[in-house]
Amino acid sequence: MKLFDLTGKTAIITGANTGLGQAICVAYAEAGANIVGVARRDCEETKALVEKVGGKFAEVRADLSSTSVINSIIEGAVNAFGSADILVNNAGMILRCDAIDVTEEDWMKVINVNENVVFFLSQAFAKYNILNKRPAKIINICSMLSYQGGIRVPAYTASKSAILGLTRALCNEWAQYGINVNGIAPGYMETNNTKQIQEDKDRYEAILERIPQARWGKPEDLMGAAIFLASDASNYVNGFTIAVDGGWLAR
Repeated sequence: MKLFDLTGKTAIITGANTGLGQAICVAYAEAGANIVGVARRDCEETKALVEKVGGKFAEVRADLSSTSVINSIIEGAVNAFGSADILVNNAGMILRCDAIDVTEEDWMKVINVNENVVFFLSQAFAKYNILNKRPAKIINICSMLSYQGGIRVPAYTASKSAILGLTRALCNEWAQYGINVNGIAPGYMETNNTKQIQEDKDRYEAILERIPQARWGKPEDLMGAAIFLASDASNYVNGFTIAVDGGWLAR
């Protein structure tokens, strides 16, 4: 079990105030890591959950629609706990609209959060660890739409397809420094991001029919994969994206 122990590590998780990000924060705290939660809104609920399992939590309030906040995130982690060992790029935005009607403004909103900030935050994180000659783990939260086209979410699909490719590209350059870059592609999860689909009974049931495990995922279903990719158990896993989807892609 020592392979999965994160004691003494500092984990930065974006989008930490709810859903998948919150679940990953709790999972890492249970594995022994110090947690740096990044979000636009307060993370009081996440902080309470982390402390309930005996973890330490520091909040960095940041609007991830802009790259201007990136340095403050790395600095916040180092100031709070003395290092930045794990980065989970979880924060994301989805805007549903027919492709024919998408505006440039809405397109860029999604691309900025889901793609631009992910790259430049990863870059800053890598620079810190390369300079300090420290091994590190980057975990990008991808999507089923990293593999598929989806419906009425062209910017989201473009960004999540890009993140799957970026995961491979950064592995190729940073593996030599002891930095592992991997991804997790969640299936259909019961979170705020999918609320609109969950409320569409016909669409919800159509999706459910295709999932071999016969249920939608829950945030806690991501915990095991997230710990694995952050821990020494995955030291020779690099540039790969794990689907946590109840069998969706196998159908």
